[in-house]
Amino acid sequence: MRSAGISKLKASLSEYIDAVKAGEEVLVTDRGRAVARIVPVAADRSALPDRLKKLEGAGLLRLGSGTVPRGFWAAPRPADRKGKALAAILAERAEGR
Repeated sequence: MRSAGISKLKASLSEYIDAVKAGEEVLVTDRGRAVARIVPVAADRSALPDRLKKLEGAGLLRLGSGTVPRGFWAAPRPADRKGKALAAILAERAEGR
C-alpha cells in the first residue's frame, strides 16, 4: 500500500489514480496521521457471462483481479534447454498462423 500526504497527493493526483486503477491502495495522510484510503472500485460482476458466473460458483474457476503480481516481471524465466518453445513458434510461423 502506498502512502501520500495531502499536498503530495494533490501535486501528483494522476499518478496515484493510475496506481489505484492498477489495483493498488493509497493511504492518505495529514501531518503523518492516516485520514483516508483510496481503493479500487470492485469489479462489476453483472457484466460477466452467465457461464463464467456458474463456473465460479461451482468452484471450477477463479476470476482474476486484473492485476499482475508485484514480482512477476522480475521472476526468472524457466529454462528451455531443448528449444521446444522456439521450435513451436517457428512451426506456427511456417504454417502461417
